[in-house]
Amino acid sequence: MGAIRVGIIGQGRSGRDIHGVYLATDERYKIVAVVDALADRRERAVKEYGCEAHADYRELLARKDIDLVVNASFSHHHVELTKEALKAGFNVLCEKPFARRVADVDDLIATAAAAGKTLAVFQQARYAPYFKTVQQVIESGVLGRILQISISFNGHNRRWDWQTLTEFDGGNLLNTGPHPMDQALTLFGEGDPEVWCKMDNTEGFSGDAENYVKLILTGKDKPLIDIEISSCCAYPEGLYQVYGSLGGLKASGSEATWRYLDPAGPARPALQREPLAKEDGTPAYCGESVKWLTGNWPEAKEGDAAAATDYAPAKPDTNMTGEFYSMLYKTLVDGAPLEITPQQIRKQMAVVEECRRQNPNIYPNG
Repeated sequence: MGAIRVGIIGQGRSGRDIHGVYLATDERYKIVAVVDALADRRERAVKEYGCEAHADYRELLARKDIDLVVNASFSHHHVELTKEALKAGFNVLCEKPFARRVADVDDLIATAAAAGKTLAVFQQARYAPYFKTVQQVIESGVLGRILQISISFNGHNRRWDWQTLTEFDGGNLLNTGPHPMDQALTLFGEGDPEVWCKMDNTEGFSGDAENYVKLILTGKDKPLIDIEISSCCAYPEGLYQVYGSLGGLKASGSEATWRYLDPAGPARPALQREPLAKEDGTPAYCGESVKWLTGNWPEAKEGDAAAATDYAPAKPDTNMTGEFYSMLYKTLVDGAPLEITPQQIRKQMAVVEECRRQNPNIYPNG
């Protein structure tokens, strides 16, 4: 098979700056056509990709020379255009947010099955090197039983574009939220989480959608997962904090460090019911000097968790978009199963629906 022929709907920040910029460099793919309502964006695409351009997506869906449609349209058009493309006989990669309701996800999954086409969702942050490192360290067991995972996609910024409007499916939950939610639900594992959510809209946002999200996921025999997606955090500190019974981890987008107790080290001190005292008889505080084993990413050192558990930390220069398209290529060409499936993203949409239900101040109709 030759290069996969691609049509991209939308030449905005996702359609051009993520999908277009990457696909133009990958010889396994060829951009055949794009769609955008703005003439200057169409003209730029023709020059940059050597492709054809349409003002109306229906013209693209009428073509016979496309293998894959990338739906990078406005968020509130994702469901409608993805369904039309599937029914027109195309494999579809839909940008996030995939949808806003579980019922829409079920409808799209059924439509793809009936058409016999591949339906994928662009959740490339699953391949982020910092996230793969977090996964690897947790799975290694060196941190012990995981009690809490805190994820913070925070900053302090004001916005005034269409992504601040609920009518366009804007707001932090659906704009930025799909990335930390996908990672969180991957770490959560099987089962449906219990959900608690608080959302707010501050004067930093020009629209009516939320720019503050506090989301907590819990479940039986699961760690508590605390997610913040805030545009009003003036002192953001990293992306991840992991609390384990034997140690912990902290990570940013470019580095991670973890430390943990040596399981072969000193045994846990015996419980004493009598008051503790120093050698001179004065009261003593219960404490000890802990010798930590440590690990670091991107550079693993002998004796750290990487060496102890025989895994190789992810490389910091990993291209998330490239990894996603490599995965998708194997599915489209070799028939390999998708690693990120619409069924997995369905759980995310259930969380989104519950968050909306709990915040009638922003979403009076859920």
